[in-house]
Amino acid sequence: MKAMQVSEPGSDFELVEKDIPTPSADEVLIKVQACGICHSDAFVKDGTMPGIEYPRVPGHEVIGTIESVGNNITEWNEGQRVGVGWHGGHCHECEACRKGDFINCENAKVTGLSFDGGYAEYMTAPQNALADVPESLNSAEAAPLLCAGITTFNALRNSDLNPGDLVAVQGIGGLGHLGVQYAHKFGCEVVALSRGTDKQELAYGLGADHFVDTEANDAAEELQKLGGAKVILATAPNSDAITSVIDGLGTDGTLMIVAATGEPIKVSPFQLIMGRKSVRGWPSGTAKDSEDTLDFSALTDITPTIETYPLEEANEAYDRMINNEARFRVVLEM
Repeated sequence: MKAMQVSEPGSDFELVEKDIPTPSADEVLIKVQACGICHSDAFVKDGTMPGIEYPRVPGHEVIGTIESVGNNITEWNEGQRVGVGWHGGHCHECEACRKGDFINCENAKVTGLSFDGGYAEYMTAPQNALADVPESLNSAEAAPLLCAGITTFNALRNSDLNPGDLVAVQGIGGLGHLGVQYAHKFGCEVVALSRGTDKQELAYGLGADHFVDTEANDAAEELQKLGGAKVILATAPNSDAITSVIDGLGTDGTLMIVAATGEPIKVSPFQLIMGRKSVRGWPSGTAKDSEDTLDFSALTDITPTIETYPLEEANEAYDRMINNEARFRVVLEM
């Protein structure tokens, strides 16, 4: 099979021929149809996360069909279309797993980091990393839902929202353009926050009820004019931009952060106390959360905007993503 691997930290993706892997008793072999390219793939390419063994094939937004199953597999069948996201399986034995908190499993695997991922024609995956894919979803469009989709969908549905609540989405990019769609389909009043006006028409087309150009207006003031946001979903990884919208929260409002920026945001206790406001973060989710995301997306006709590339052009595709030139997600098709 063909695969695009990182031979050592800092190297480009290299096209190699590898043996098709054999699944263990608790794994399935997947014939990959599509794999999204995510900013988190930089962990592998740049070697910024400890414990990664090289060479490594990245990719944690995988859609494909099961080619064969391990001896212990009873719930999954050959030919079945499945997705594999960031959560690459859990142990069922640690304290977190005993509490049902599989995302924080002490021995959790990460697809494309702990084991080879979807930048390849075939891959193996543990059975508890698999999500069933609705028939109506296109494979290339479904792939980003396993990271960008689950991240925004799961964060919003765990934000104590009700239909009619005011939800602001900060940043209309790879995450934010999905966040707007999910919030709209949840029945919320949606405000898109973006620098400049080039994404205004797009935001309205995705379901936004209001658009705020954060270069020309104070986003927090504009949100307060609308009554204050129940949730601000922060998707753009700019700590200063996230800080600037906190005062746009209404009473009992929550700043829900899914943008993985390393710089601190600034918020005073006084900003939170008087309105009973809170700041939270949310990770992606488990395979079951991925399945819920795919099912809801199929039900409500939510799809990401994507650019597609063949496997052999992974370097060019990755550069489009990492340099923020793509609109909005980049997908490799096998």
